[in-house]
Amino acid sequence: MTSTPHHPDLRSQLETLATEAFRPELAEIDQLPTLDIARLMNGEDAGVAAAVGERLPEIAAAIDAVAVRMARGGRLVYAGAGTAGRLGVLDASECPPTFNTAPGQVVGLIAGGPDAMVTSIEGAEDSPELARADLDALALTADDTVVGVSASGRTPYAVGAVEYARSLGALTVGLACNRGSALAAAAEYGIEVVTGPELLTGSTRLKAGTAQKLVLNMLSTITMIRLGKTYGNLMVDVRASNEKLRARSRRIVALATGAADDEIERALTATDGEVKHAILVLLADVDGPTAARLLTESGGHLRAALAGAHG
Repeated sequence: MTSTPHHPDLRSQLETLATEAFRPELAEIDQLPTLDIARLMNGEDAGVAAAVGERLPEIAAAIDAVAVRMARGGRLVYAGAGTAGRLGVLDASECPPTFNTAPGQVVGLIAGGPDAMVTSIEGAEDSPELARADLDALALTADDTVVGVSASGRTPYAVGAVEYARSLGALTVGLACNRGSALAAAAEYGIEVVTGPELLTGSTRLKAGTAQKLVLNMLSTITMIRLGKTYGNLMVDVRASNEKLRARSRRIVALATGAADDEIERALTATDGEVKHAILVLLADVDGPTAARLLTESGGHLRAALAGAHG
């Protein structure tokens, strides 16, 4: 399947995109020593954080809007194709172990489905209909957020996902790496991180992919901070699913409370390993069930639960 019948001017479209621009000064890059190529690449990457920095007001506004909806029970849904889709799936998959999010609370959709994580699914990115079908399977509500991710900002799957989600009343965010993108225009919150031409012409897994990863890190992490999933800069909702995370849980409780090891073990035992609850047991001098009640009443915000215990 090719996209030519649907997009006869696709080549001319691509030629106007900064992410697709050819850089003649790099035409002999394959002749350079490996260290010189590595230096060139590293120099290219150095500008990505600054490009993200130029869009911080838009990113922060989107995060605040997402957090309001997630506090009401909404979900955060990423939708993209290729590298952009894989980055969304990656970010979503890291939320349960990091923030103890419920299954399905943060979702990554990739054009072509799970197989597209490791295999190129021909034609999937060209289908807005596929995006609608994937979103229909989630039964979107107005409290949900759909973040379309596309380096070019024109990928039909990502644009179609945002347009359809917006028609259903969901919050929409469009993350692209070119100015004047259809994706940002289609979304309620448009974020265009302009990273410029790539070291390898059109290889948007490079600077554009790095920029998308940085923005997705912000979207999920700061949203979770706003939702009370952290206490200061500690991951107090971390899920202790292996020995490393169990050790990290004990360390987080120690950092938050300054308690002795035996007290920490008792508190974690009394709260079935829940870090946030254990901290409350130690700092507020309450038992496990009381800690659970205080956290429920505070919507999971540890600082508010502490204030309630002392109030």
